[in-house]
Amino acid sequence: MSEDFVLELEHIRKEYPGVVALKDVTLQLRRGEILGLIGENGAGKSTLIKCCSGAVVPTSGKIKINGKEFDRMTPQLAAENGIAIIYQEFNNVKELSAAENMFLGRPIRKGITIDRKAMEAEAAKAFEQLHIKINPRELVKNLSVGYQQMIEIAKAIQQNAQVLIMDEPSAPLTNNEVDAMFEVVNLLRNKGVSIIYISHRLEEIFYLSDRIEVIRDGEYVDTLITPNATEDQLIQMMVGREMTQKFPERKPCVDESKVVLELKNVCGNGDKNMSLKIHAGEVLGLGGLVGAGRTELAQVIFGAKPKESGQMFLNGKEINPKTPREAIDLGIAMLPEDRKRHGALLGVSIKNNINMPTYDRISKATVIDLKTERERAEKYRKEIQIKCPTINQLVKNLSGGNQQKVILGKWLAADSQLIIFDEPTRGIDVGAKYEIYKLINELVEQGRAVLMISSEMEELIGMSDRIIVLAEREMTGELKKEEFDANTIMAMASAIVDQGK
Repeated sequence: MSEDFVLELEHIRKEYPGVVALKDVTLQLRRGEILGLIGENGAGKSTLIKCCSGAVVPTSGKIKINGKEFDRMTPQLAAENGIAIIYQEFNNVKELSAAENMFLGRPIRKGITIDRKAMEAEAAKAFEQLHIKINPRELVKNLSVGYQQMIEIAKAIQQNAQVLIMDEPSAPLTNNEVDAMFEVVNLLRNKGVSIIYISHRLEEIFYLSDRIEVIRDGEYVDTLITPNATEDQLIQMMVGREMTQKFPERKPCVDESKVVLELKNVCGNGDKNMSLKIHAGEVLGLGGLVGAGRTELAQVIFGAKPKESGQMFLNGKEINPKTPREAIDLGIAMLPEDRKRHGALLGVSIKNNINMPTYDRISKATVIDLKTERERAEKYRKEIQIKCPTINQLVKNLSGGNQQKVILGKWLAADSQLIIFDEPTRGIDVGAKYEIYKLINELVEQGRAVLMISSEMEELIGMSDRIIVLAEREMTGELKKEEFDANTIMAMASAIVDQGK
C-alpha cells in the first residue's frame, strides 16, 4: 500500500506538558494530488505539519516517505527527502534580492566566493518554470506579499520538493494574488508535485483539492473525496456539531438617541471627508475593496495616524487622540487586522496581555496588585471562553481564534465603549468565527458600539446593522439593514454608483 503514497503519517501523537496536541492522526498523500487539510483553530494542523518538517518531534507514531519509515524527522532529513513547507510567515530576508533569498543558507560558490550570477540564473529558471515574472536582482522588500510567497514556492521547487505543504497560503494575499497562486499550485500538481493545502476558506479547499482530510481536537476524523463532500458536512466534522446558522441571532439593541462616535468631514491618512455616526448597541459595517481606506480611517480614530482636518466626537464631546494611548484612555479600542504583529504580545502570557492597557489602574507606585491582575485575567478568560490550560500560557501558543479573544479580553478589561474590529475573523475557522460573532453581539447588547471592517461580503451583511462603503478613500454609500444587497455593495465599492457629483 505504501508505494501508492509519497507521504504517510501513522498514528501520530504529540504531548506537551499538560496538553495533548495530537492524539492519533493518520494522513496519506498520493503522488501528484492536492490534499486539503482542515480543522478548527487548535485542532492540531500546525503541529502535524511541523512533525513532517522536523520542527516538532512526535511523541509516538511513524512517518513514511516513499515507503521508507522514520520514527522521527529532522529539518535536514525532510529537505533531503523532498518535503518543503511554506508557513504563513515567510522565511525571507527583505534586504536581500529574490535570488539571494532563493539560495539562503546554501549559496552557489565559485571557489570561496559566492557566485551571484549563477544564483540569479538558477532563480530566473525556477521563476520561468512557474510562469512568474520576478527580477532575480530585485530586493524582496520591494516585492508584494504575493511575489514573496512565489519566491518561497520557487525555492522549494528548485530544491526538488516532492511534497509541498502550504499553511494558509491565501491569508495575506489580495484577490489577484490568490488567483495567481492558484495557477501555480495547479501547475505544480500537473508536474507531479504532491501538495497538502491548509486553509480555513472552504471555497478554496473545494476548488483546489482532490481529497479533504478533517482533524478535530488533535484526532483524525475522516478523509473525503472532494466532489462527494458538502460544506455543511465538513463544518459538522470540524466543529463536532451541526451548525444551523453561520451568524448568531441578536436582539435589536441599537439606541439611536445615543451617538457614541461621530465624524464630521474628517480627513487624514489619505482619507477624505469622512462623516458618520455609530450608535450605542450598533454594529456599523465598513465595506470596500483593498486600498479603499477602511483601515486608514480606523487608524485615525484610534490615534495611530493624525487627523488633518474635520471633527471627531465621542459621546458628544469633541476628541482628537494623537496616540493610541490617548484613544484607549478615552474608551476606544482596536483589534487590528494583523493581530500577531499589532494586536497581542505573543511572547508574554495571557494574564499580561489582558492587563496590559490597564496596569496603571491596578498599580500603586509602580507596584502591581498581583491578586487583582490574576483575578481580572481569570474573569475575562472565563467570560469569553479562552481555551487554555492556564492564564500563564504564552499567547503565541494559542490558536488564532483564541489569540483574537485575548485581544478582545484586554479591551473589555479596559472598559472600552467603542471597539473597532479590522477583519475580525481573518484566518479563523468557521467554529471560532461563530464564537467571535457571539462576542460581538454581546458587546453591543451591553450598549457598546462596534465598527467592523470586513472584506467578507457574507460577514459584512450577516453582522452589520448598517453598512457604509468606501472607495478610493471616500464614502460612496450607506445602507440600512433592509437595503443590504451584495451587488449594490460591490457597485458602491467599485465607485460605480452615481453619487450626484
